Amino acid sequence: MAHQEHEGPRASRAPLASQAPPIPQASHEPQAPHGPTAARTPHTARPLDPRAVASSIAVLADDLTSAGDGAAPFRRGGHRARVLLSAPVTVTGAGAEGVSGVVAVDLGSRLLGLGEAVAETRRAAQAYAGADLLIKTVDSTLRGHVAAEIRAAHAGSRRRAVVIAPAFPAEGRTTVRGIQHVHGVPVHESAFGRDPAHPVTSSDLTHLLPEAVVLEPDQLDRLPELVDSGGLFVCSATRDGDLDRVVSAVPEVGGVLWVGSPGLAAALARRHTRTAAATAPATALSAARRPLVVVGSANPATRRQLDRLRGRPDVAAVAAGDPLAAVEALRRTAAAVRVVHTPDARREASAPGSLTRDLALAAGRLVADGLVDGLVLTGGETAVTVLRGLGATGIDLYDEPEPGIARGTLLGTPGIPVLIKAGGFGDEGTLDRLCRLLTEGDERSTRA
Repeated sequence: MAHQEHEGPRASRAPLASQAPPIPQASHEPQAPHGPTAARTPHTARPLDPRAVASSIAVLADDLTSAGDGAAPFRRGGHRARVLLSAPVTVTGAGAEGVSGVVAVDLGSRLLGLGEAVAETRRAAQAYAGADLLIKTVDSTLRGHVAAEIRAAHAGSRRRAVVIAPAFPAEGRTTVRGIQHVHGVPVHESAFGRDPAHPVTSSDLTHLLPEAVVLEPDQLDRLPELVDSGGLFVCSATRDGDLDRVVSAVPEVGGVLWVGSPGLAAALARRHTRTAAATAPATALSAARRPLVVVGSANPATRRQLDRLRGRPDVAAVAAGDPLAAVEALRRTAAAVRVVHTPDARREASAPGSLTRDLALAAGRLVADGLVDGLVLTGGETAVTVLRGLGATGIDLYDEPEPGIARGTLLGTPGIPVLIKAGGFGDEGTLDRLCRLLTEGDERSTRA
C-alpha cells in the first residue's frame, strides 16, 4: 500500500483521575473472573425503561478518533459530550453537580501490548459499569486487539450479553454472515490487510469470537430471547437501517454491552435523542483565522485528501521530516492555511513513534508562537500525541459535521477549536471541507 507509515507503538499511559466527569451510579464491585464463559454477576446500574432516553452514556475506545466518532452522534442527539485523553482511576457517582451526558475515553489500547490492553479495557469497563448505556468501540476494519478487548469489556462491565455490530455503512464497512467487508472486499484482502502497524489477518468474526452467535438482519426477532439468556451476538448489517433494527430488537438497551463502530453509535444515538427542551446547549464555536492541518495517517484515503488540499492557492504544506525546518517554513508563509504532514516517501522507522513526535513538536511550536488558532487532526495516534503535547486533557464536543468526524473545543489550554478524523474515513474532498468548517465556525459546509 502506497505511503504506508505507521505511527509507532505507544508507551503505557498513566490514568488521570482528575479528568473524569462522574457518570451516575458507576459500579465499584470487585473484578469479575477472567474468561468469556466465567460466571458474571449482573451490573448494578438502575434498569433503563425501554422507552427512556439514557442520561449517562460511556464510550470506551481504543484510540482517540474512535472515542470522538463514538461520542459525536450523541452530541447531535442533544447530549452533552466530552472526549477524555486518558481513563480515570475511579469514577465517582453523581456528585453535587449531578453530571450526566456522554463521556468517551481514549484507552489508547490499540497500540498497547495485548496484556496491557486487556487490563486497561477491563478496568475501564468496571469503572463505567454503572452507566445507563455502555459502548465499547472497535475499529470498523477489525484492527487492534478486537476479540481480547471485547471479552475484557464484557468481564468488567458484568453485562449479561454483548451485542456486536461493527458495520459502518456510510464508509463502506459492512458485515455479511459475520464477515467484515470494506467496499465489498473482506477486510483482510483489502489495504487494511497490509497495514504496517496492525495488519488484519481475519475478516471472520466467528473466527475471532468462536463463542459468538451470528445473526443476519432477518433473524433479529431472535435477539431479545438470546440476549436474555446471555452470551455474545454478532449482528450482520449492510445498511444504517439494519443497525437501527439491531438497537430496536433489544428491549432493555442498558442491560447489554454494545460493541461497534460509528455506525452502531449513530443508531444508538438515534434511539436516545433528547427532546428540544432537554437538549444540552452548545457553546458557540469560534471561527479560526489561522488553521493548522496535521496529517499523520499514511492511509491512501488521507494521502489523496492531502493531495487535493495542497492544490488550494491559500494552503502552505510542509513535510515534518525535519520538524524545526518545517516550523520555520510555516512561520514565513503568508498562506491562510498551514499544513504539516508526514513525508510522502516512506522512511525507515528507526525510532518508533518518531513521525508523530515530529508532528507534535511542529504543531506545539506553531501554537506557542500564536500562529495557530484551530486544528484539523487526522490519524488517532497523531491526534492524541499532538493534543497531549499541547497540554489538552480532552475535547468538549460541539457536533458531528460528517459521519465519523468529531468537532469541538480543546479542554485545557489552549481552548481552541479542533476537528478529528480517522485516517481511512472520507472522500478526496474531506480535508478541504474540514478546513472550511474550521474557518467558518458555526456555519455548516456542504459536501462538494
